[in-house]
Amino acid sequence: MRLLAPFLHDPKSPLLFNSGTFLLLFTVFIAAWALLRKKDVLRLGWLLAFSLYYYYRCNGVFMLTLIALTAVDWAIALRVHREEHPGRRKLWLSASIVLNLAALGFFKYTNFLLRNVSAVTGQAFEPLDIFLPIGISFHIFQSISYLVDVYRRQYAPTPSLFEYALFLSFFPQIVAGPIVRAPEFFSQIKPLREPEAGEVAAGFYRVIQGVVKKALIADYVGRYSDLVFGAPQTYSGPEVLLGIYAYSLQIYFDFSGYSDMALGLARILGVRISENFDSPYRATSITDFWRRWHISLSSWLRDYLYVSLGGNRKGPLRQYLNLMLTMLLGGLWHGASWNFVVWGGLHGVGLAVHKLVASHFPDRGERWRSAAGWL
Repeated sequence: MRLLAPFLHDPKSPLLFNSGTFLLLFTVFIAAWALLRKKDVLRLGWLLAFSLYYYYRCNGVFMLTLIALTAVDWAIALRVHREEHPGRRKLWLSASIVLNLAALGFFKYTNFLLRNVSAVTGQAFEPLDIFLPIGISFHIFQSISYLVDVYRRQYAPTPSLFEYALFLSFFPQIVAGPIVRAPEFFSQIKPLREPEAGEVAAGFYRVIQGVVKKALIADYVGRYSDLVFGAPQTYSGPEVLLGIYAYSLQIYFDFSGYSDMALGLARILGVRISENFDSPYRATSITDFWRRWHISLSSWLRDYLYVSLGGNRKGPLRQYLNLMLTMLLGGLWHGASWNFVVWGGLHGVGLAVHKLVASHFPDRGERWRSAAGWL
């Protein structure tokens, strides 16, 4: 049993890309991957097996949640595509969205809801022992985007459960994104593209770049911000301000570093994933910031929430309200606590104010305005 221990799920030690265990496992995986060259079916089968194993190492038996949602969503997408009656099509889509959000709500928001009920009723709160599967927010959003696109007739669903399972469980991006769209993924595995030597080298370089960001910069800077945030009253004003800036660096290098590793690993396998960060701290407005920060999420919120609410098609006041609702829900998606809701609300206000100002004072490219916006 001791020999198997390193290969079993450990809830206290999730399998991170920058860990030695993952490096060992990935070495074994890529060696077998190389041996299966020009055997696409076996390669993709090996990739799916490793992806599910990786998800198991992160979540244990809750890997079954991913498998169950995969099978149900795949079947519903086929039904939505075949159905001609508008009402029944919408009913099937609504059922799938409710099912996915119910799963996300149970794991992520049950204790948040019970905590607030207890606060209102004055009763003592005893949190339930609910395990939150790592990456569940990402693969559920990815699945919802697939179902909505099929409903909108933007593309036909894949008839292969195997391919859809691979789409949702693809190990480089399942835990921390980016959120991948179906056409982007399926077009690269049918047929599976063999990466050139230069692409493989670029992929390894991107992985190293991500490890440096995550392990050397984010984790190091995070030590200072953790100290300050742990007891801010014991530090001076400038020290607290420095802690805030340290946290800004920490969260960027941590998240973008993990995205770099995901993009690099995918590129080694011949799959290109869209960029998730584009120098967000160089943005010259809050709107520009959200075009650069966590691009896959911000574009998802725009295409599947903001547009569905009406976007900017029903006048400026409705547009501002849609921005607020989108960012409030986007904040809650980040975490089950009121500080995330407030954070989303602040960004929603910022986006609405910028839209209002931009509509009355159009940008003519003045350098001073860009500098002021950046500051």
